[in-house]
Amino acid sequence: MVLPGRAMATFRLALIQLQVSSIKSDNVTRACGLIREAATQGAQIVSLPECFNSPYGTKYFPEYAEKIPGESTQKLSEVAKECGVYLIGGSIPEEDAGKLYNTCAVFGPDGTLLVKYRKLHLFDIDVPGKITFQESKTLSPGDSFSTFDTPYCRVGLGICYDLRFAELAQIYAQRGCQLLVYPGAFNMTTGPAHWELLQRGRAVDNQVYVATASPARDDQASYVAWGHSTIVSPWGEVLAKAGTEETVVCSDIDLKKLAEIRQQIPIFSQKRSDLYAVEAKKP
Repeated sequence: MVLPGRAMATFRLALIQLQVSSIKSDNVTRACGLIREAATQGAQIVSLPECFNSPYGTKYFPEYAEKIPGESTQKLSEVAKECGVYLIGGSIPEEDAGKLYNTCAVFGPDGTLLVKYRKLHLFDIDVPGKITFQESKTLSPGDSFSTFDTPYCRVGLGICYDLRFAELAQIYAQRGCQLLVYPGAFNMTTGPAHWELLQRGRAVDNQVYVATASPARDDQASYVAWGHSTIVSPWGEVLAKAGTEETVVCSDIDLKKLAEIRQQIPIFSQKRSDLYAVEAKKP
């Protein structure tokens, strides 16, 4: 006997670790080719990396920025429909009303734009002698949460630096998300130190699957991405992890396993809401 909904308890997730060049049209074409490859591998949800159509850097964002819907996202809509997948469109520099955002557009298997997420926490850091970066020089922060529903589970979205903010993941868990996807481009300083640690932390704290999609590493780029796109289980296990090169990394996501972990270690019912709370200030 098949239990109701049992067929939807597992699905395949694919992350596309794209080698990003300075030629936008090439980036988009190659991204679409790799989405097709992921679909042939049985993926039902596919994610592109952060800044997939543009080199990552404040000087590039104004030049590569587009409206959404626009040229790049139109291609994503078409390929999502062609392949019948849920497509998390990594992120692109978005222009809207004179402001620029680091934005992720998500498309359903029918090509519909389901949701748009603008990076909430801008990457402004200074590690002396290693890396200094200020996204806020050209970008504005988003101001809303973004989740979308699939036949498998609810998915919450963050972008790169958002991964460091545990509260965002907690809000998503409160809202019923079982998978959090963060397109991101950590660098050669923060990548080896924190990339995997943060994902495993978010996964264990919230008993959710966590996935990160990075661009492939390009040692000649002005900003060198760490790579190592990763999928982590609610138990904190690394289920799949890319190297540094362009690749598609896949894993089966088992929601029955997630339910078992939550039953065995029932932290959600044990939280001391009489003593503390993490609450959303906006819908």
